[in-house]
This record gives sequence, structure tokens and C-alpha cells, in this order.
Amino acid sequence: MRASSVVLLPHAPSSVAVARRRLSSELVDSGVYDTIVDDATVIISELISNALRHARPLPSGQVRVRWRRREDVLELEVSDGGAMTEPRRGPGTLSSLGGRGLGIVETLSDGWGVRHEDGSTTVWAILRAPTASGDEEARVPDGAQSVPDLSDWPDLLDESEEFHDRSRTATSKAYPA
Repeated sequence: MRASSVVLLPHAPSSVAVARRRLSSELVDSGVYDTIVDDATVIISELISNALRHARPLPSGQVRVRWRRREDVLELEVSDGGAMTEPRRGPGTLSSLGGRGLGIVETLSDGWGVRHEDGSTTVWAILRAPTASGDEEARVPDGAQSVPDLSDWPDLLDESEEFHDRSRTATSKAYPA
């Protein structure tokens, strides 16, 4: 799989399916476990849907979708033109018609947050994305763990790298301050 993919998509509902198919295809081709592929495509769908529902498009009229895999960590991002409100997890009651998107992202990911830069808002999520060995199928065998021991990983939010400027990132429940 490529080190990273950036896709500019129309600020339209059809973009959700396009991004899901492309992300899923790249992850499957790289040998990522099916369960992780499923979680990643749900996360990217929720992030794009929220951008379409609550935010303006980028000046180009599009949303920018990025994913990057380094070692066993997958980073997902959706950037839009921002909104009047800050992306936050809603209560998502049983009777509500919406408000569950970021709760789903929080449940499926190992962390998520919001970054503001250059007139855009980026909502990101990270999750562990190990691959199957050469002899092993990408499906998780019954009773096997699909992710590595998290104690082996440093706090990813403290790392600095060119892909994320996390110094301006909001914390989430998964990564409290």
C-alpha cells in the first residue's frame, strides 16, 4: 500500500461511497485484516458524512480525504471548509435521528481529534492496522487478536511528523489531556 493517499472529492453524498471503495481496496491489497478494513471504512464514511452535513466545502468546492499507513498504524483524515460549530461527539440518544457519528468514530478508533489550519478544518482518527503474514489470510482467525499489544506503542499524539501537526489538535476521550 502507498505510504499515503490523498483524494479530493466533490462535496456531495456520492463521495462517501467513492472514498470507502478506494480505502477498502488499498487496505485489502496491502493485507490488512478484514475487521480493520471494515472499521476504517466505517470511520471514513462517518467523517465524510459529517463534513457534508455540517461544514462548507474547501474553496475548491471539495473535501479532502487522506489516509496514511505507517507500520501498523492507520491515520484517516477528512478536511473541509469549516463550520460555525466545532466537531464534537453528540449525545446520540436512542430516539435521535443523528448525532452518533463521532461516537462511532471514537468507539472504532484508538483516538480522534480536530485540527484547524489555513481556513480548513480536519477531523482525524487513528487505528491499529496490522497486516497478515505472507502465509496467513487477512481474515482474523477465531479467538485471535487483530491488533498488537497497545502497551508496545508510544503515545502517538506526542509524535511530531509532517503529516499531522498535532500541536494544534483537540484531545478526545480516547486520549485525554
